[in-house]
Amino acid sequence: MKSTTSNIKTFVLAASLLSSAIVLSGCNNAEAVAEEKPAEVIAIPVEVAVVQNGNISSNYVTTTVLEPKEEAEVISKASGILEQLYVEEGQFVEAGELLAEIEQERIQLNLDKAKAELASLTIELDRINKVHSQNLVSSDTYDKLKWQYEVAKSNLKIAELDLKETKIIAPISGYIAKRYVKEGNLVEQYQRQKLFHIVKLNVLEGTVNLPEQELSKLRINQAAKLSFTALPGKEVIARVERISPVVDASTGTFSVKLIVENPDNVLKAGMFAQVKLVYDTHSNTKLLPKKALISIDNKHTVFTINDNKAEKTIVTLGYQDDLFVEIIDGLALDAQVVTTGQNNLKDQAVIQIIDTI
Repeated sequence: MKSTTSNIKTFVLAASLLSSAIVLSGCNNAEAVAEEKPAEVIAIPVEVAVVQNGNISSNYVTTTVLEPKEEAEVISKASGILEQLYVEEGQFVEAGELLAEIEQERIQLNLDKAKAELASLTIELDRINKVHSQNLVSSDTYDKLKWQYEVAKSNLKIAELDLKETKIIAPISGYIAKRYVKEGNLVEQYQRQKLFHIVKLNVLEGTVNLPEQELSKLRINQAAKLSFTALPGKEVIARVERISPVVDASTGTFSVKLIVENPDNVLKAGMFAQVKLVYDTHSNTKLLPKKALISIDNKHTVFTINDNKAEKTIVTLGYQDDLFVEIIDGLALDAQVVTTGQNNLKDQAVIQIIDTI
């Protein structure tokens, strides 16, 4: 009995000590929690731009290949061996300039023969005229000789023309784009064989095919902006010269001819161009860099800056180009808008501006 009482006292003492330890531990933890600092708010770094006034146009973007407005394929009007070449590819020639010559020996002999025949008939006709007036020669003989004389005159002109056509002449002013023959080649009269290709580069043209719904937006002399991969940073203004009155039923498109002035010959035939047909221009309107937009389901929003916090704002857009959009509603002039980092933002997020463009 004495032993049992002693065990009970020992158990009660141990329980009391354990309870005291738990209480002390709880107090210490409470003090530790009380000493913890509130979590810091991390500012999100962003770049911003300011809404500014400017001009922006409504464009239709397509492509074209430049072609010379004037060009000529030079063929031979005479047959023979090509004896002389006077021009090479890339050389500029004037209209009427001598390009090449064909051998003339045989044609010169034909010309001499025609001259001799005409001279002989001229003498004979003069003699017959004297006796014909005296009715000493029949009218048939006289008429026959007259016609032989006229034929001889025509043969002489043909022989002179044949000799003239041994000289290959430039039909237009321009550059020799291609030379197809060499000295010593045989060329044939009026054959498909081409001798030279001449192009005029001071005026070029391009053809674009547009959807029929664009037809009502086009007009003659409307401006188009051309840019070229081969000429980075250079923009050339073209004009609408002709609009086809017919829509191709198989494609639903119509053709438009653009004219491009090229006085310095910087542009070349065959160059690939990106075309922006300028439909309309809004001047002195609010513009914002296009990269600031967040577009979802045809709804456009941006993040504006107010007291170092980002505010999500719905905007209404007007015209757009590659870099800028027109703001019709939702932003004031000079408002700061996030252009980089907006995809990491939520409404009222704290931001840190690291750059302004």
